[in-house]
Amino acid sequence: MTTSGTTVELLMERYGRTHAEEAGIALRDTPAPLYRLLVLCVLFSVRIKADIAVAAARELSGAGLLTPQAMSASPWQLRVDALGRAHYRRYDETTATALGAGARFVLDRYRGDLRRLREEAGGDPRRVRELLREVPRIGPVGADIYCREAQGIWPELRPSFDRRARDAAGDLGLPRTPEVLARLVPADDLPKLAAALVRAGLAKVTSADELRAGRPEGAAP
Repeated sequence: MTTSGTTVELLMERYGRTHAEEAGIALRDTPAPLYRLLVLCVLFSVRIKADIAVAAARELSGAGLLTPQAMSASPWQLRVDALGRAHYRRYDETTATALGAGARFVLDRYRGDLRRLREEAGGDPRRVRELLREVPRIGPVGADIYCREAQGIWPELRPSFDRRARDAAGDLGLPRTPEVLARLVPADDLPKLAAALVRAGLAKVTSADELRAGRPEGAAP
């Protein structure tokens, strides 16, 4: 096995899981999972630990807020309480407000179905990111996370490796070019590779030996 192959294998073994998987989202090209991924990206759009954002997504789902219809109709306090149970502190009230506004936006703009966003983008990944950033609280980081995770089901987003993923790849001695990185794993594994690179970068892992040893993960996605 080549050095790159060894590094990728260790990288995937150590860090190869997506945030959607952690949040219990079985990502499919259907309205509810696509919306739940958007909610997760809203939660990640502030400086918060990744495990807290994932826990908050799980609490919101557990409260039945699985669709923009349910989120929009929910009492603001219910959203605040769900975020509080996940220890999503300091940002709980503003995020509860943003989630309500975002749900109404998705209902008004896309009739609750983010596949219409995809259709409007017409196969242009840059346009997908632009449209995602129209959602309240979604900025460049949130849009990057959405595309990174959704590339498994929206092929036109492939390969999605944001700057943090590319920088981490370079630190590990892997190619920095998205098209070359994409050749290292099957297409279905691209979301996991992209997420693994970001996690490794946050953990400041720079070699296969450090991957073997295992480093604690960083604080943000």
